[in-house]
Amino acid sequence: MSYKQKWETVPIRTEERVTEVAWFDNIIGGDTDYLGILDNGRRSNFEHCKEIALAADQLGFDNLLLPTAFTVGQEVLPFAAAIAPLMKNIKLLTAIRTGELHPPTLARTLANLDHLLKGRFAINIINSDLPGLIEDPALRYQRCAEVIEILKQAWTQDRIQFKGKLYEFDMSSDPVKPYQQNGGPLLYFGGTSEGSRDICARYCDVFLSWPETEESLYATLQDMSARAASYGRKIDFGLRIHVVVRETANEARAYAKKLVSKLDEKRALEIRSRGQDSRSFGVKRQDELRKNADEDGYIEDIVWTDIGKVFSGCGSGLVGSPEQIIEKLNRYQDMGFRAFVFSGFPLIEEANYFAKLVLPHLKNVSLSAYHHRIPSQTPVTPLTNAVLK
Repeated sequence: MSYKQKWETVPIRTEERVTEVAWFDNIIGGDTDYLGILDNGRRSNFEHCKEIALAADQLGFDNLLLPTAFTVGQEVLPFAAAIAPLMKNIKLLTAIRTGELHPPTLARTLANLDHLLKGRFAINIINSDLPGLIEDPALRYQRCAEVIEILKQAWTQDRIQFKGKLYEFDMSSDPVKPYQQNGGPLLYFGGTSEGSRDICARYCDVFLSWPETEESLYATLQDMSARAASYGRKIDFGLRIHVVVRETANEARAYAKKLVSKLDEKRALEIRSRGQDSRSFGVKRQDELRKNADEDGYIEDIVWTDIGKVFSGCGSGLVGSPEQIIEKLNRYQDMGFRAFVFSGFPLIEEANYFAKLVLPHLKNVSLSAYHHRIPSQTPVTPLTNAVLK
């Protein structure tokens, strides 16, 4: 198969050809105009990260990913709470690592954020080792599944009544009722391992992939759609990917070369190894992908892999003209992708390029609103206007 192949859309939740377009706020550090160079002027302090969020909100992105990692930068939940009152239109996709907070407290914290944002809120479930620990994967999967089940009970039932291998609760759910209805905030999830895929297929709403070849991405969509169907469910699919877009392809490729023009690979590896996910199976797959790239780092038409020399996790980006980027995104949508989380270096400058050259050509929606999670009027909850007990 080649990248020119026509794809048959796999069964997905959002059948209409719409797209949730998100930007990325690197609250965990790494915003720079030269890969491998830590930029003192763009460090992950509150002011700079706030400016990224404000720019994304004003430029028309529907979603903003706030990542989590035990690195120098902003802790995700306090940061989300601090910027929530400043956000006018955008949804905050807030990463949480299951196991870090007591599950009922986590449910309450997330519900409070949901109210602060009046439903413009979603959760990126992270299933990784807790900071400072190397854990048995089976334990992580069990913990992740139980936390998600508790969150769902907390948001949709009168009581949390749960008995698992790790947690057991029988308690009121009044303090944790979210603003969003019909199930509460959407759950996004990414993971390559068998255990991670099973959790997403059973519980989550959007499966997030990192860049790979079109053939590999399509195989993942087929696999995950079938897994979800085995549980009587459908899910949506999202792609987390970097982007460099300029008026012409030559300009875009020249800028990509500039980004790595000061790269010291030994220093880049040192920075990369700090990532919480640097040992994960998904990162190893990104490394394998990069080994098959051409001498300029491209594995497929406009997919550029050199970013992975510095950043664990999402290691590739689209590099091209607006026409090339839009054509590629259309092909991804043909497969079944309905959400994209973009980023670029530096974040504010590249958000402006993307918003000018690409965003107007996409049918941009919030999946939370599209699937009627966000009510049209204030819902009846203990934090709004329900009778207090």
